[in-house]
Amino acid sequence: MPGTPDIPDGLPDRLGALAPSLGPVRLVAVDGHAGSGKTTFAARVAAALGGAPVVHLDDLATHEEPFGWVGRLRSQVLAPLAAGRAAEYQVYDWTLRRFATSRRIPAAPVVLLEGVGAGRRAVRPALAALVWMELDAAAARRRGELRDGPELAEFWAGWARAERAHFAADPSRPYAGLRVDGVTGRIVRGTVGDPAHGP
Repeated sequence: MPGTPDIPDGLPDRLGALAPSLGPVRLVAVDGHAGSGKTTFAARVAAALGGAPVVHLDDLATHEEPFGWVGRLRSQVLAPLAAGRAAEYQVYDWTLRRFATSRRIPAAPVVLLEGVGAGRRAVRPALAALVWMELDAAAARRRGELRDGPELAEFWAGWARAERAHFAADPSRPYAGLRVDGVTGRIVRGTVGDPAHGP
């Protein structure tokens, strides 16, 4: 997709060198507004890590509970990985409006958790790193609407309200050790990965 970021130089090596945070796993969250480039960025990091598994929070969310996935994440993903076992979680079908399939996630050295709210309060204790995609909500929404087309305009309006309420109550950005520009892929100055900031 045009305008989505590449990955910062050296980031895959840095993530692989982190201390495990969940059993043998380094769980790395990629958070940001819907449309900020999280999915594409996580896919590129996963590929650079040799195929690291990615858990997509869109698979755990539902129409009725866009942010009500913490219990499912804990029981189906975090608990098995913490025990060094592969996880298997139920995948929500947004067309059928029900959980219809499942996906297996091995207890790999690095597992990426991608989606709005990935760095929320309930998840942060399990994280080795939290990456925030730096793109403001309005620009991210414009990108998402362009991607999804006019038929999902009503969905985006409802989603924007839910996202605003979520981040107002449970912000992730202040806790991100690394912020990445959602357009350029560059590390935002002043965060941990910025060369001027130090290690």
